[in-house]
Amino acid sequence: MENYPLLWRRSAHARKKAGRPPRLSVDAVVTAAIRIADADGLEAASMARVAADLRVATMTLYTYVPSRADLVALMIDEVLLARDLTAGGLSWRERVGLFAGRTREMFVKHPWLTEVSLVRPPLGPGTMAEREFLIATMSGIGLPTGEINRAAVAVTAYVYAAAREAGEDARLSRVSGQSTESWWHERGEFWEKWFDVEAHPAMTALWNAGGFEDEGQTAFEYGLTLLLDGIARSVE
Repeated sequence: MENYPLLWRRSAHARKKAGRPPRLSVDAVVTAAIRIADADGLEAASMARVAADLRVATMTLYTYVPSRADLVALMIDEVLLARDLTAGGLSWRERVGLFAGRTREMFVKHPWLTEVSLVRPPLGPGTMAEREFLIATMSGIGLPTGEINRAAVAVTAYVYAAAREAGEDARLSRVSGQSTESWWHERGEFWEKWFDVEAHPAMTALWNAGGFEDEGQTAFEYGLTLLLDGIARSVE
């Protein structure tokens, strides 16, 4: 069960505690945990490690964040909210592009996100801001009521799948110290000695025609464009 008072600690409904200001804050704890996870992975952001980083006793940390599960939920929602999905004067396609680009950047900047499931996200400001942004975007283009949420979910599913792949690439590069480009380059022997061109004629023909160029971000944008074209046709 989510710790709503912590997730919504900055909301207008949150009550301010009376008395002397605490030495630490929940924000400071979450910021430290994210910094550690960015550098060394999610597992490294233990309560003990975060406490040491903040120079307090581990038990002191529990007075701010009751459990590791609460801490991870706060970390997730914080990076979701940091995308800052506020946009004025943009077309609906540009708004989706903003969401897609910043979500991809989020996974690359915080590759530990690939280690958690966002199927059941923390119901905090970050999650709600994302849903509000996408539903508002789809609500303004003339879709039937029954298709608005489906379109928003379809965009979310595509963007997150591609963004997680980019995050996984960043995580593997960081852990191994080797880029994916270098990893493929080391496997040149496979293509020269083991790849059977007769057993894979379609791949071979496409390679000879230069069809394997312009992957990565270009492929991501290509797929998103096709998805948005389909949504636009549904409106028409």
